[in-house]
Formats: sequence, structure tokens, C-alpha cells
Amino acid sequence: MDIYALSDKAIQEELGNRLKALRLRKNMTQQELHVASALSLNTIKTLESGQGKLSSLIAILRELEALEQLKNFIPDISISPIQLAAMQGKPRQRASKKRKTINKKGESTW
Repeated sequence: MDIYALSDKAIQEELGNRLKALRLRKNMTQQELHVASALSLNTIKTLESGQGKLSSLIAILRELEALEQLKNFIPDISISPIQLAAMQGKPRQRASKKRKTINKKGESTW
């Protein structure tokens, strides 16, 4: 599946479908998950339809013992030794603006 070819709504629906599949693999009903997670049944249904809050998603993943999947969702960023040396061991605090450059034709680019 080419995730970049999907619309935001399609990605949300795919996440909801995967969450539902995970729940079913754990052999839990929506009602059982509702009781175990202390979230409302409507919240469970909303998440499985591809909507809802991130805090609810985290609670569900915790109850389904799938929090480690967040590592795949947004992996840790590793810094190469060369980058670390260039930064003199200081972690980056903020992003910098793109700088305007002049190409060989005298045109400015970003």
C-alpha cells in the first residue's frame, strides 16, 4: 500500500481498521475493551471508524498491550556521530529558517 497516495481520511480509516483488527486478534469485544480501558463504548466505536482523540488511542493501545507499536508510528530519530560532533554534543533546540540562495542565473531560491 502506498500510504502517500491515500487521502488523510483514508489513512484515518486504515488506522481505525487496524485498531479493530488488533482488538479482534486479542479476542475482545468492543464492550470488553470499553470496560477494561475505562473509555466509553462510543469512544471505542469512534476510534475504530477512524476518528477520535490521540489520548483515547493511547489508552486503547495500552489496554491491548500494543504500546510498542508507537515506535513504528513515529520512530526515534538517531543522530549520526558526525552530526553530533558538529553540534558539539548539544541537542537541537529549534528548527532554523530556510536560507535564501542565489543560483548561477542570479535567481533567488529557497
